[in-house]
Amino acid sequence: MKKYISAFAVAAAMLCSSCSDFLDKEPDFLTPENYYKTPEQIESALNGVYNRLIDPNGRMYSKALYSYFAISDEAFYKNISINNIRVMQFDAGSLDIGRFWEVLYEGVSRANFLIAYVDESTLDTPAKKALLGEAYFLRGYYYFLLTSYFGEVPLKLTPTESPDEKPLPKSSLGDIYARIVSDMKTAEEMVLDIETLGSNERVSKTAVQAVLARVYLKMAGQPLGDTDRYADALTYANKVISSGSHSLNPDYKQIFINHSQDINELQECIWEVGMYGNKIGTEDLAGSVGVENGILCRDVNVGYSGGAMQITKRLYDSFEEGDLRRDWNIAPYYYTTDATTGVTSRTYYTDKQIYNRNPGKWRREYETGEKAQSYNSTNFPIMRYSDVLLMKAEAINAVKHGPDAEAYEALNQVRRRGWGLDPSIPSAECDLDNLGGEEEFLEAIRQERFREFCFEGQRKLDLIRWGIYVSTMNDYGREAAADGGSFSYAGNSGKNVTERNVVFPIPNTELTVNKYMTQNPGW
Repeated sequence: MKKYISAFAVAAAMLCSSCSDFLDKEPDFLTPENYYKTPEQIESALNGVYNRLIDPNGRMYSKALYSYFAISDEAFYKNISINNIRVMQFDAGSLDIGRFWEVLYEGVSRANFLIAYVDESTLDTPAKKALLGEAYFLRGYYYFLLTSYFGEVPLKLTPTESPDEKPLPKSSLGDIYARIVSDMKTAEEMVLDIETLGSNERVSKTAVQAVLARVYLKMAGQPLGDTDRYADALTYANKVISSGSHSLNPDYKQIFINHSQDINELQECIWEVGMYGNKIGTEDLAGSVGVENGILCRDVNVGYSGGAMQITKRLYDSFEEGDLRRDWNIAPYYYTTDATTGVTSRTYYTDKQIYNRNPGKWRREYETGEKAQSYNSTNFPIMRYSDVLLMKAEAINAVKHGPDAEAYEALNQVRRRGWGLDPSIPSAECDLDNLGGEEEFLEAIRQERFREFCFEGQRKLDLIRWGIYVSTMNDYGREAAADGGSFSYAGNSGKNVTERNVVFPIPNTELTVNKYMTQNPGW
């Protein structure tokens, strides 16, 4: 990661490959009582908590969480039609699912060690206290991912002191979310503001608040259905907005160009996973943003991508006339290399070639320095300011059972920027008003999030919390089969989705080592 998280933590060697595996092992080099004693040791250990956000094998934000774990109605995989996780055909023995579980619990375990053993007497300045606050937040965030993808899971909040400790059964979603909220509220009081940090690769106060708004929206939706939490989501979205620390980047495409050029921009991007290097060398914290989900190009010097992900006509058609985001999010061209001259140039698609197109959000042509074929240092945004605005609009609509002027303004700011207009100035060209009641406004929010956050790993999770993932995917499957032509297989993922796909299966490896574990329904 560009500045903070590139070191691999000493504490990492203590940690496990899964929740239950961890219970069978003890640290074998440094006892925790002798570590976590200085700010330098604590920061090194915290780096190890952060770097589980990047799995070098691609199961976290380096690839899977915005690609094949995030399958929805926005994209499909070229030439993959059966027997693959990318078309929602997998089981509890999937290596990808097992490794994902392990990496998430590695993050939890590393945070547990730091929280339990840190010598708080050394945390005598706000900057030092923030290190512990970030550990609390990250533990909560790893559990948020665990519940989002697996449902009920074991809730382990202490480091393993003995190999004789018993494995844990699943905890209720209510208990897990209570701990997530508690950890994040603890962090809110300890972490630094983003101006002091000077980077969005570490967790700031507004990052905590924005993620808490997302957590509360999830709690208000499915499967908990705790609708009182909409008010909490509104409170925390407003905290971010009233801080004055963030604003919309006036140029939508520049957000993603900045990522490709390793420019750390703090106004729009509240929290990013910082990637580092491209695996040409010794560092192994690179990602594949713009590779897995990039524009077809065989020239490494321009920016290689096999163009594996292709877009759906449903996404393409969701953009309204005048919305500039369409031709940025969905590349209107691909790259071809002349066999005689070796010159690589753009080839533009015809109007009928919709399913052929690739995501264009992160374009490798903008990367600087030496380029590798499959890896880069392009950051991935977990939270952007436009998300805060749309969360605010959605929460107001739910709390008041319909939109008010503030809800419309939050929604329209995002739309104006999408049209290339000043977000702060009302515009008859794109502003929405008088849509009707609560349901009509919610549908507008759903469509806006579809357009704004496509390929950022949010669509599937949004559909799940709205309780419409299965129906939406099934509808998309039938639609693509009917109008996709030679790409009719693009809808196979949708056709294969059933109620069991709302969560992943508990991995077989976990069921084998934990006699208290039960499998999720349908798996």
